Amino acid sequence: MRIKSNWFKPGRPHTPDELAGALSFVIYKMGDNALKNTRNAKFEIAIGIQYFEFLSEFLLFLIQVADRIAYRRLSAEDRFAFTSSLANRVAETHAENESRLLGGQLAECKRRFIGQLNLRAGEYAEFGYGENGPDFSFFRYLGYCIDQVMDKKDNGWIIDQMMSIEAPEAVHMIEKTFRNLLETEPRQTRKRVASSGE
Repeated sequence: MRIKSNWFKPGRPHTPDELAGALSFVIYKMGDNALKNTRNAKFEIAIGIQYFEFLSEFLLFLIQVADRIAYRRLSAEDRFAFTSSLANRVAETHAENESRLLGGQLAECKRRFIGQLNLRAGEYAEFGYGENGPDFSFFRYLGYCIDQVMDKKDNGWIIDQMMSIEAPEAVHMIEKTFRNLLETEPRQTRKRVASSGE
């Protein structure tokens, strides 16, 4: 999956709010991609409540990942501003989609997402995340959370799908995007190689 992860006009550091705005788009896209991949792998995820429960858990995981990267790369003050803004932006996008497709009040959908995020933040805090990314238990906890929303026939199997395929790919993309968004130097443009046709 290709995602544009560089600023249109490089050359200055970006605020935590700007970083959060750019990364929230990537996070939602990664969550949606994980959902599509999982359905393509023949796991049953029904359109409706189950669909949004799966997506919600994956988004909550990715927000935790982004916060851990921010811990390494930003000051404590900037990290707090970044994570707060990121959580609100992802919650708003998720709530807009959920309320539009399932009904319900936008504010209530967002409140429920933020409540679940606060719960998961405390739970994921028990697991390590180092320079090389999340430890085994960090990934496994995502698998456990997703397993809770799946049908019985997929219980257990979904954990492996999350741990070995979806989560590592998403973490790699978030790490790469965050790194690129922090760059202030213009990127080298690639030279096109013209073919002579001979």
